[in-house]
Amino acid sequence: MVKFLDNNNSGFAAWNANRNTTAKPKSKLGGFLWWFILFIGSWWLISMWTSPKNVPAPTDADVAIIAADTVDMPSREISSDKISADVRGLRVSNIALADYAATSDNKAERVKLLGAKNDFMEIGLNATGTTAPDANTLWQDAAGKMTWRNSDGVVFTRDINVDGYLVTITDSVENKTARDISFAPYARIVRDGARSSAGVETGAVTNTNSRVRYVDWGRMAKKSYVYSTTNGFVGFADQYWQTIANIKSPDQTMRVKSVADKYVADSTAAPIIVKPNDTGIFTTTIFAGPREQRVLDTAETTIPGINETIDYGWFWFFARPLLWALNILNSFVMNYGVAIILLTILLRLLMWPLTRKSYVSSIKMQQMQPELQRIQKLYANDKMRLQMEMMNLYRTHKTSPMSGCLPMLIQIPIFFALYKALLVSVNMRNAHFLWISDLAAMDPYFILPILMGATMWLQQYLQSGHMKNSDPNNVAAQTGRMMKWLPVIFTVMFAWMPAGLVLYWTVSNIFGIVQTYIIKRRLNNK
Repeated sequence: MVKFLDNNNSGFAAWNANRNTTAKPKSKLGGFLWWFILFIGSWWLISMWTSPKNVPAPTDADVAIIAADTVDMPSREISSDKISADVRGLRVSNIALADYAATSDNKAERVKLLGAKNDFMEIGLNATGTTAPDANTLWQDAAGKMTWRNSDGVVFTRDINVDGYLVTITDSVENKTARDISFAPYARIVRDGARSSAGVETGAVTNTNSRVRYVDWGRMAKKSYVYSTTNGFVGFADQYWQTIANIKSPDQTMRVKSVADKYVADSTAAPIIVKPNDTGIFTTTIFAGPREQRVLDTAETTIPGINETIDYGWFWFFARPLLWALNILNSFVMNYGVAIILLTILLRLLMWPLTRKSYVSSIKMQQMQPELQRIQKLYANDKMRLQMEMMNLYRTHKTSPMSGCLPMLIQIPIFFALYKALLVSVNMRNAHFLWISDLAAMDPYFILPILMGATMWLQQYLQSGHMKNSDPNNVAAQTGRMMKWLPVIFTVMFAWMPAGLVLYWTVSNIFGIVQTYIIKRRLNNK
């Protein structure tokens, strides 16, 4: 970077140079001790900040919420072409996804949501003036519907309809008493285990007043969160799956919290009065399925806002079209590894004019190094004149020292967008490519990260022209010494990243190598 110096600073610069030459050498041990103390202090502060706070002990009411007294109740199965689930009274559990195998090694077993012991989703009514069914109520099965009559003569009828990943529960309450009775519908999801994923928002998810919010597992373990909203939904989201409950009733209060070793997300709507000899209708819709944009866009017509629950990150405007393009390419080649390669080539072709201009500028910087070194030696004692001559040289060659960084800067938002797209793409899960069994996971043999580091080094070698310059004041030499460590650093960083992302970067490096060769050959032939 070129710095302009004012003449008024020349005295200070001379004094500073003289001070540096006469100063005593600093002790390396002293510097190490300071860094060590700073590291220990920072570690202590981070530990204090992230350590769990004192969480109030669960009350008897909280423990009653997660009680599993329904295990001995009769169970019936509900199903569609996408899911199947067990129903025990008010509770739904063991939701199996028909299109998704549990692991790549076990194709027969399906992914299960709320499949752990004592995990469930409960849909019910809180009644004032009478008794409503609870988790232990034994219903009668009549013509595919669940019915129950309480001691006051109030008749409850439950109809469950399954369509794709949506389960619609409709409760009809017939008030045969002579008084008004109020009913407040509620939905509750109880589950255990924090299945977190680095880089993806997981935990509780709510839609309150048309705003999607996330509360991760760690924050829920420390405190409870309460929201008031006119409408919306509440549930839990994992990296690839989510379970959502949406009450079709206004004025709701939503809560997310931890109770003992469980996590609870619930919503309670405002009471609705059912008059004598009248019937109240209460509807709640459940979504249990993948966090896939196409699926959520379809579900959005029933549960507004659910299509906004995928975390695409800061560069969502890149991530969504990249994922769309990746799925389109996969529909033709039927392999996500090949689709990533094709997408990388298409992106590099689109950026060809810009990267070509940057490469040409970088090559010109190499060619002007002898003249630049001559100017630096000639005006070593006149900083102002040195800066002016250097600027004139850059202007003559129509380049700048920072021009070579442009391709990297261009790829940064695309890199982060694709990183998010690969992390949230359920289709990438268990996707095979050559020796890799899951493109969403790290390369188990570290072949791709090593290949990526090697291609990155070769690309830098070709672009730098294998320059050797030991002058500490030379900008290109200083940049080169710093940049030569990037392949090593990137190899270590990418070793544990999704294999699909490493494949993208490796193919991008190979494309850059070919592009550099073509540009240099054309310039040499001129």
